Amino acid sequence: MTRISILARLGAAVTAAALMLGANQAAAQDSTWDQIKESGKIRLGCSNSEPWYFKDPGTGEWSGIGPGFTALLAEELGVEWECVETTWGNAVAGLQANQFDMMVALDATPQRALAVDFPQGALLYYAVAVLARKDLDASEWSKLNTPDIRVAVPLGTSNDAAISKELPQATFERTKGNPEAIASFAAGRSDLVGGASLWLAMQNRALNNAGQVVIPSPASAAATSIGIRLEDDKRWRDWLSIAINHYYHRGQTQKVYEDFLASRGVDPKDAPPIRIEDMN
Repeated sequence: MTRISILARLGAAVTAAALMLGANQAAAQDSTWDQIKESGKIRLGCSNSEPWYFKDPGTGEWSGIGPGFTALLAEELGVEWECVETTWGNAVAGLQANQFDMMVALDATPQRALAVDFPQGALLYYAVAVLARKDLDASEWSKLNTPDIRVAVPLGTSNDAAISKELPQATFERTKGNPEAIASFAAGRSDLVGGASLWLAMQNRALNNAGQVVIPSPASAAATSIGIRLEDDKRWRDWLSIAINHYYHRGQTQKVYEDFLASRGVDPKDAPPIRIEDMN
């Protein structure tokens, strides 16, 4: 091997090592925690589906559990926050692509945990329910498990998987997002919509109580969480773990929920509970 070729190989190795070191340093600098500290802003993925997220059609301003909870976090950190509009089906990909820093009310499932991360503890709880035609007996899952029952569910949600498991014989329409699922029900293309009891109660109200919100038996309560990027730097995840437990047990998460309900003209006493302690 000539001296020139040896030097060339050494030079290539040094360059590769430098690039690797730079990539590692950039990765450390680009962690979610560092991004928030450097930008002074938390980016929240928002999908228009109250009570989780509500975009005022007149002003374009966002409210709901997600924005309200993120405002608590931002105040704690001394930063601002903003909504980045997305869909539930894009939540995981959006986090991976660094389009936003977190998505409130993303259920922590084993499959999702392979692609994104979640803080420890439950943000809140909800019951899996259906918004059904008033003439439909939805008291039990078994009574809905027939091919002539048309079910609309938002594609890619944890409730899509849960309800598909309960109703394997039903006919499904999997929609792009929550608004499309409700539109299907309102137009009579589906007999029921499956999802979180909180969301369906709000949607039925918006439809002037055109249907009935039922929690079929056997009842199923689910915990929801906050989806974040899967990364080596765990400061953001660990801090969120402390924050969500703190706000839950101090009643601040409940207050965010109740304040949003009141802003939409809903008496919190008439709304489904979000604390497992309040569920029968």
